Amino acid sequence: MTRRQLRAIGLRIGGQEPAAQVVCRGGLRFGYLYRRSLALPVRPMTPARWAAHQRMMLARRTCPLCLVVGEHCYPKSLGCCLECADGLALAELEQLLTLARTTTAA
Repeated sequence: MTRRQLRAIGLRIGGQEPAAQVVCRGGLRFGYLYRRSLALPVRPMTPARWAAHQRMMLARRTCPLCLVVGEHCYPKSLGCCLECADGLALAELEQLLTLARTTTAA
């Protein structure tokens, strides 16, 4: 069984080595298979883990520039909310336009 299949029935691999490996697409993709008989039950979430998870998700939803908490996590590629990202792009464009105007005027 794959890790996802084990997780779907409430089990985890529990440190066991893969029993088999499935290879497809000419060796470009592969997946490990594990024995169900050696799998262990999933550890339950403790109140402390739930609290840590909630703090982590709050940090991922908070824009570091304007400190607004959104409903969804902000993209890592931007590093901030979309409004701040648009503002940064516009400010950079304005700086480039100002620089271009001063060099053509001289």
